[in-house]
Amino acid sequence: MAPQDRLTLDRVEAPGQASAGALLRVEGLSVSYGDHQVVSDVGFALRRGESLALIGESGSGKSTIARALLRLLPQGIGRASGSVEFDGHDVLSLPERRFRPLRGKRIGFVPQDPGTSLNPVRTVGSQAREAAALLGGPGGHEELVLDTFAQVGLDNPRRVYDSYPHQLSGGMLQRVLIGLTVLPRPALIVADEPTSALDVTIQKRILDLLSDLRRDLDISLLLITHDLAVAAERADSLVVLKDGVVREAGRTAAVFSAPSSDYTRRLHADVPALNPDRYRHLRDREPAGGPPKIEVTGVTKSFTVDGRRLTAVDDVSFSVPTGTTHALVGESGSGKTTTIRLLLGLEEPDRGAISVAGEEVAGRSHASLRSIRRHLQLVYQNPFTSLDPLWTVERLVGESLDRFRVGTRRERADRVREALHSVGLGEDLLSRKPSALSGGQRQRVALARALVLRPDVIVLDEPTSALDVSVQAGIVEVLLSLQAELGLTYVFVSHDLALVRQLAHTVSVMHRGRIVESGEVGAIFDHPRESCTRALVDSIPVGAGAVAEGVS
Repeated sequence: MAPQDRLTLDRVEAPGQASAGALLRVEGLSVSYGDHQVVSDVGFALRRGESLALIGESGSGKSTIARALLRLLPQGIGRASGSVEFDGHDVLSLPERRFRPLRGKRIGFVPQDPGTSLNPVRTVGSQAREAAALLGGPGGHEELVLDTFAQVGLDNPRRVYDSYPHQLSGGMLQRVLIGLTVLPRPALIVADEPTSALDVTIQKRILDLLSDLRRDLDISLLLITHDLAVAAERADSLVVLKDGVVREAGRTAAVFSAPSSDYTRRLHADVPALNPDRYRHLRDREPAGGPPKIEVTGVTKSFTVDGRRLTAVDDVSFSVPTGTTHALVGESGSGKTTTIRLLLGLEEPDRGAISVAGEEVAGRSHASLRSIRRHLQLVYQNPFTSLDPLWTVERLVGESLDRFRVGTRRERADRVREALHSVGLGEDLLSRKPSALSGGQRQRVALARALVLRPDVIVLDEPTSALDVSVQAGIVEVLLSLQAELGLTYVFVSHDLALVRQLAHTVSVMHRGRIVESGEVGAIFDHPRESCTRALVDSIPVGAGAVAEGVS
C-alpha cells in the first residue's frame, strides 16, 4: 500500500462536519494579556480544502490568533472572547477535556522553529508514536509513521525514525513536524511561519509539500507569515493585520490588485521578490574604482569528521571591487559560512590566498590580525543572540573603540553617537539594554557596532533573516545609503535570492564547497547555467507577480 493510500484510507467525517460552508469561522475575536488587549474584533472564515494566510509584521497579532484557536494562550494571563467555531464546535466555550481530543487530531499545528519543538533527549520515533496514538487502535503504528515520513519527502524514513533531533537538518526536522501533524489526518493545519529559518530551496519544498497535502487530503491550511510573496503564491485568501486589527481581507487576487489600505501597499513595497529594483538608485551608483578590496584565490579548507576528511571549501576564488557588494549564495552545507570564517581569519585555509585591502589574512598571528579587523567587521545573523543582554547600547557600540584605545573618552562617546545616528537611531537608546529594543533596533545597534571603527569592509551574515520584511527594508536602505556615502565594501551571505538581487552587484553561487557560477547578479539570475542555480532562482516566490500588477 502506498503512503498516500494509507494516509487517505478510511477517512471518516466527524460528527458535525458539513460538506459545504466554512470549516473554521472566527467572529469578533479579541485577545488580552492581562489588561493589555493585543487582538481586537478579528473575523474571517476558512472553507474545507482552502488556504488562508494571516499576514503582518511582528506584534500584529498573527501568532496570538493561532494560540487562541488552539487554546494555547498562557493560562491565567491570556483571555479570548468572541466566537471561534471549528467544524460545528464552539472552541472558546468548550471545556478543556472536550477540546483536547480536537487539538492534534482534528486541528494540527506546525510551529515556527523545529529545533525547539522536539524533545532533544528522545528519538524522533518515540515522539512520533505519541502522534500516532491519537489514531487509537492497537499497535504502535510504526509502519504508518515510516510511510508518512516517506510521503513528506524524507529519503530514509528508518534513519529519521531512529535519530535524535540534533542529528537531522532544519529542513528534515520541519518535514518531521509536518509528518507528525498530518499523521492523525486533521481537517485543519495551522502553520506558524513554517519556513522562516530555512534555505530558499528547502522553503519551496516545504510549501509545495503543504500545498500537496492540502489538495490530496482535503486539508484546510491557515498559514501565518510576514512574507506577502509567499502568501500570495500559496493562499486563496488573505487577512492583513496590524496592531491586532484587521486592515483588510479578501481573496488574494483582489487584495493585491486593489489594496484598500496604505499598510498593505507598504507591505507590498517592502517585499524584495515583488520589487527587485526598489533600491537601484542607491545600488547602481558609480563605485570608487581602483584595485579589488577583497581577493580570494584558490582557497581550500577540509575538516576531519568522524575519522573522515571532508572538504568544506574547494578551490574557491572571487574578488570584490571597492565600494560594491558581493553575495555568496547556496543551500545549507554549500560552504558559505566556512568561506566567511576564512575571510575573517577565524580559520586557516589548507591552501590558497586571501587578502583584504592588499593585506594577506592567512598565516597571521592573533595580534597581527587586529590591524586587519579594524578595517574588516562582521554583522551577525541573529541580533537577539549577538548582543550581550547585560550591556547598554552605549557600551555595546563603544566596546571596540575601548579595545583599540581609539581617542579620548569624550571622542569615543562622540563616535558612538555618530554611529547610532548613521543607522537611524537616537541618543535616547544609549542607556537601554537589548531586551528593551525591537528586533530592527537590535540589528541597527549591531550595524552601528560594526561601523563605529569606520571599517572599509563589512561582512553581513544573513543580517535580516530574523526580521520582518518592513524592518528588513529599513536595514537594506541604511546599508546602501552608507555604502553610497562612505564607499563601504560588503560581502553579503544570504539564502534570500530576492534580497540579493536588490542589494548586491555581483554574486557567487556555491554548491558542495565549490563556486559553480559567478558574475553580475542580473546576468546570473536571469540566465543561470547550472542546475543548482536554476533551483535557487526557481525557489523565489513570484506567484504574486501576476496579481500584483497595477498595485501602486
